[in-house]
Amino acid sequence: MPPKPDPRHCLNCNRPLTGRADKKYCNDQCRNDHNNHLKHHVNNYMRNINNALKRNRHILQELLPDTTDKKTVSKEKMMQQGFQFKYLTHTYTNKKGAVYYFVYDFGYLPLANNLYLLVKKRERESGNGEKE
Repeated sequence: MPPKPDPRHCLNCNRPLTGRADKKYCNDQCRNDHNNHLKHHVNNYMRNINNALKRNRHILQELLPDTTDKKTVSKEKMMQQGFQFKYLTHTYTNKKGAVYYFVYDFGYLPLANNLYLLVKKRERESGNGEKE
């Protein structure tokens, strides 16, 4: 009796498959290409957000020199540098109720007249003298 034709095809290139009954791809390259294509949209979305966060952090770092802990800058200056206010990593509310917006270790506090107080997160020391 002649072998039955196998109607299965590669999910990526649509070539006929031979071999194992549960085979989905003709080779590793097709498997990788297919999975990368499925994740492409999610990967681009995450990559764009991560790039915006890195850019925001870099702008805050440039505006706040290492020699100072705090500095006031205008919203216009931040936006001229390309800062995007919608991208941040977390917030911090102090005891007085003021909300600081952070991009990793650099933050800003909205003030009056479109001004922002830029701050750098301080490293705390634990009881044994090590930084946390």
